[in-house]
This record gives sequence, structure tokens and C-alpha cells, in this order.
Amino acid sequence: MSQMTDKPRPDWDPRSDTVVSNQIKAYDAMRHRCQVAYSDYLGWSLFRYEDVARALDDHQTFSSVVSRHLSVPSGMDPPLHTAYRRLIERHFEPERVESFEPLCRTISADLVSGLGRGVEIDLVTQLAQRFAVRIQCAFLGWPDSLHQPLLQWVQKNHEATLARDTSAMAAIALEFDGYISQLLEARREAGAAVPGDITSDLLRERVGDRPLNHEEIVSILRNWTVGELGTITACVGILGYYLAENPQVQQRLREGPHLLPAAIDEILRMHAPLIANRRVATRPVEIGGRKIAVGERVTLMWASANRDEAVFGHPDEFRLDRDPARNLLYGRGIHVCPGAQLARLELRVLMEELLKRTRDVALVPGPQPTIAIYPASGFSCLPMLIL
Repeated sequence: MSQMTDKPRPDWDPRSDTVVSNQIKAYDAMRHRCQVAYSDYLGWSLFRYEDVARALDDHQTFSSVVSRHLSVPSGMDPPLHTAYRRLIERHFEPERVESFEPLCRTISADLVSGLGRGVEIDLVTQLAQRFAVRIQCAFLGWPDSLHQPLLQWVQKNHEATLARDTSAMAAIALEFDGYISQLLEARREAGAAVPGDITSDLLRERVGDRPLNHEEIVSILRNWTVGELGTITACVGILGYYLAENPQVQQRLREGPHLLPAAIDEILRMHAPLIANRRVATRPVEIGGRKIAVGERVTLMWASANRDEAVFGHPDEFRLDRDPARNLLYGRGIHVCPGAQLARLELRVLMEELLKRTRDVALVPGPQPTIAIYPASGFSCLPMLIL
């Protein structure tokens, strides 16, 4: 695809202090001021629900092949995407997800019980990140010895992304691929004694008439893990902060834990754990009155679309009766998150244990939360008091 030669004039700067100091507030303002906006950093950004949904539904015009690196299956378009997607969905069948709940509850209860009571804690580093790493390793059948290296990897990845240090980001990506390669090699050497987990299953998977190759397996596990670690960490921080900021909602959920599934989706609609996804235009297209050329980058702003007043009314109104089909939390169309049921189970169980094993979850007077900046969401530091 050819690149257009004359760039549009930027409508905004996604890296300005105004934006990075409060992404959600800034994207709300852009949705009202310039619904399809150009920047050198993100290309064309779509802020309205209608426009984001259109791009998600029209994968022929808005391609997911946005990187030169293999990304299975999120960085693929049909028909290639279809075969890999079918393969991946088999690993998130309802029976497998539901059977994970007891172990998920054990991990959740252990982490919540280990939080200090009556003293200041950082919910991000002491609960959210630890939960994300432990839960991911448990579901994939990875050893406990990987918990600490992965926690350190998450921190290094965050720092490199924050600094926009591309060489460091590339080295960190290779480090992560090294962990996966070691896990796969150990399973290949185990022969008949190989553990019966998802990681082992991928070694036996086939796409078309051939087995998955090493690069494809690494890509699948990288996408699952990197995405899961970041978004689950963000989710836990966002949920904890909302409960502390809204004690009436917190009390309502303590008294009615059956409301948690709808409440979690609603809280994460208001404050998206995943800020955006990328696409690239495969043909000239007009959207929101702006003309986008072939090869131009397009950024789908989940964090704005899911707060669009045209669909949700007042974006910060907490309601449990919304139509779940309209919530873009787990995406839409052919790229909707295959692990959505698993993520919902994990978050529900952790919140059940947090509310069951505490009397109150509150913000600490004085120290302010540090809001995460693009491409991360949620909080990078969240001082809280657990009683």
C-alpha cells in the first residue's frame, strides 16, 4: 500500500501535557471538538462510537495488518485471520474457562489476604500486577518461577514505553520471546511426560494441513500474555479506584455480589483498560467528513467511543441496565477478544474475594494516584487503604 505524500496538518498532540495528564478527560474533549483528528503520532484518531464501530465492522477498508512483525491473529485479516482465530477459540471454550475458577479463587484469596490492613499500600504493584502475572501463568501452565521475572519484565516494558525508547522496547520484546522459547523447548524435550496445558496444546495444533511453526506459537503466546498482563493490571486498578471513589456503589456490591459482572463491565466502559487499537486504510475512505488516503494509519479510540453520549447518555452515569452488546470493552466483530469470558471470570472472582475479605477499600488522604499515560491505561501508582 502506498503512503500519501502530503500529510494533513495536525489537529492535536496526543503527547501534550494536557492529554497525558488525564487521557479520558482529553479524549472526551476531542470527541466534542474534532471527532476525526489527525496527529503525526497516531495518524487519524476516531473518537465517536459510530466511527469506531464502522472501522471495526469494515475490515476490508480498515486492515489490522499494521506491523511488519507477525501478530497471530490480531494483526491479520481474513481469510488468513479466520483459520488462526478458529484455532485460538478452541482454547477458550466455556468448559475450560469455568474449570479455571477454583484455582483463580485460590490465587485471588491468597493475594487479598496478603494485603496489609490499615496501612498505605500501592494497589497496582501489590495486587494488580501480581494478580495479572499469577493468573496468566496459572492458566497457561507456566511455573511459579516465572512470576518475578515477568513482574520485572512488566516494569521494564512500561519504562521503555514511557520513554519511547524503541531500541529498549525491541530488546525487551526479545527477552520475553526468550522466556516462551524456553518453555516450548522444555515441553518438546519432555516427550510423553509433557504437561497437559494450553502451552503444550499449541505444540500439537495445526493450521490448514501443517503444524504451527515456532514463530506462530511464540506470537500467539506473546499476544495473550503481553495483552493480558497490561489490561488485567489496568482493570484491577480502575475497579479498585472506582470502588474507593464511590462508597455507595462499593456497599451495594458488598451486599449484592451477584451484581458484579454488570458492574465491572460498566466501570470499565467508563474508564477503558485498553486505550486504543490500530488499523491502516487499504483504500481511500471518508469518515466523519475527513478524507483518509490509502496507507494512512487509523487509531480506534476505545476510551472515547465507549463514553460517547450519542450511545450512552451521560458517560459517567453508573448504570447496570445497559445493553451489553453496545459495550466495546472486549471489542467487536471478527477481532472481538477470544478471552473475554476468561477475563470476566478472573475479574469477578478477584472482586468477590476483595469485597468478601475486607470491610472497606479507600483512597489514602494526601498521596494522589498517578494516572497511566498512553499507551497504558488505569494507574501506574494507586495509594490505598484496605480495612
